[in-house]
Amino acid sequence: MNYCDSPYRYSRRTSRQLIIAQAGSDEIRIGAGEPVVVQSMLTCDTMDTAACVQQTLELAAVGCQVTRITAPTVKDAANLENIVAELRKKGCRTPIVADIHFKPEAAMEAAKWVEVVRINPGNYADSKKFNIREYTDDQYNAELARIEEKFTPLVRLCLEKGRAMRIGTNHGSLSDRIMNRFGDSPLGMVESALEFARIARKHGFHNFKFSMKSSNPKVMIQCYRLLTARLRELGPDWAYPLHLGVTEAGEGEDGRIKSAIGIGSLLCDGVGDTIRVSLTEDSPNEIAVCRALLAEIPRLTSPDVSAPDLPTSYDPFQFERRRTVEIDLGMDGVRCGGEQTIRVVVSRATWDKVAGKIRPKDDVRPEAVYEDLNVMEVDPAQPFEVPCDSQLVTVKDGCPLPPIAAFRLLAAQLKRLGRSNPILLKDCLSFEATPLDPQRALLRASVVIGSLLCDGIGDAILIRGETGAGASLRLSFNILQAAGCRSFKTDYVACPSCGRTLFNLQTVTARIKTRTAHLKGVKIAIMGCIVNGPGEMADADFGYVGGAPGKINLYVGKKAVKFNIPESEAVERLVDLIRENGKWVDAELVETP
Repeated sequence: MNYCDSPYRYSRRTSRQLIIAQAGSDEIRIGAGEPVVVQSMLTCDTMDTAACVQQTLELAAVGCQVTRITAPTVKDAANLENIVAELRKKGCRTPIVADIHFKPEAAMEAAKWVEVVRINPGNYADSKKFNIREYTDDQYNAELARIEEKFTPLVRLCLEKGRAMRIGTNHGSLSDRIMNRFGDSPLGMVESALEFARIARKHGFHNFKFSMKSSNPKVMIQCYRLLTARLRELGPDWAYPLHLGVTEAGEGEDGRIKSAIGIGSLLCDGVGDTIRVSLTEDSPNEIAVCRALLAEIPRLTSPDVSAPDLPTSYDPFQFERRRTVEIDLGMDGVRCGGEQTIRVVVSRATWDKVAGKIRPKDDVRPEAVYEDLNVMEVDPAQPFEVPCDSQLVTVKDGCPLPPIAAFRLLAAQLKRLGRSNPILLKDCLSFEATPLDPQRALLRASVVIGSLLCDGIGDAILIRGETGAGASLRLSFNILQAAGCRSFKTDYVACPSCGRTLFNLQTVTARIKTRTAHLKGVKIAIMGCIVNGPGEMADADFGYVGGAPGKINLYVGKKAVKFNIPESEAVERLVDLIRENGKWVDAELVETP
């Protein structure tokens, strides 16, 4: 199966066109070669018409092209009429998407008023009880018939009113039926979406797009690749547009890095027609990151790469780290390759600036100096030989290939030669006259290094686009953590807030980080409501989930263990829960990096 034309040459995926239009709104054309559309989501209560209108106006002012609003109940969905009417009165023509979970009747109401309805196949017509049971083929088909009965009225209404739809599956919110046949897997996410697409097509409805979201960039990338490959197999008539996003990415640097890895990797392969960067911040911040990320993609791709079309060294649909020999990097016995963790290399200039500030127990520290390494630099588009498997290899500076293509080709060439040399990844192969500003440097390094790590390529990394010595060192470790390659600090999965949220996510996230930021290797999910609760937390160790207004439920993994805790007590009760499960250490005993 192929998900793109070439892993080395950029070619935009050809998709069907989706049209978002309604009287009083701008017509947005998605797919079919149109520029990638950026969107965001409101964080206020859907019943607060004035707040929804104000937030939508603020988003439109910074370039948001499509705005999503949650509609958890029929009452909320009905109020979309008032929100849309007020926006049109004020001259705002931004199309509105109703975000639907659990209630088909809310979707039916929302479709009367908004241009797009987003449904999640995992909870639109199915229950999510984490039940374990086997389905016979007859039982499975009976469930599909029940789903068709519930979903068909919405399809017909969208046809009648000229609405668009997003069929959006999320990792961790798959139905019990899908889970028990396909597992909590990319394949399960794809099959769940295709079931609903087949029902839509059966009734002649094609004005929809897909999304495959996960808080784990690796999983997200695999899902979209698998979906795209399946759609290619089904034929051009199935080439529906794709919406990209890493869900619950978090905030700050971490949220931007995770989003850049997942979204950027796919965009560089020509996949994606709309995007959202989900941040636990004010919504307009998301649009700035979307725009900056889109601006980087042409600089990291080329349709005119002169390179052999070798088979890739990796399986694009299932992560496996490339197998290499283990070698000594020469600094304090640090080794890389083999079963060793991915190592962080710095330039001599960076080493000179940070070496005096490194303490013996610091986790964030350089592990080799580039200029001191015995590293062989090659142009992978040209023939080359390596003397032995223990030779560290990288792409030489000035290589005319884009960096992702160059390192993929390097790994493919080594595979062709039967070599298992460790590879040093670089975020850039040439330098611009003016140093990159910090956000560009962060996004570029995250896309390049993160994409390759998610392909299983790379045994050490070198970041040079970020000129600040300490910043480049921190960025290296943050990319490794976001890509799931190395854990040096607490990992947070935080949803971006919406009208369903039952507490102030930004405030609570900051409070939880203050108490737990020293817990290296612990993963904590902070979810505003039950929709983004046990399923969406995926592989988190602990969860803090809004259960009701002013009440919090606490989870260990996907299991709720504490219910209806007053919000004023919940953070300390979370700390108690971490302690009870043997994952707590006192902050004063930890050397903070």
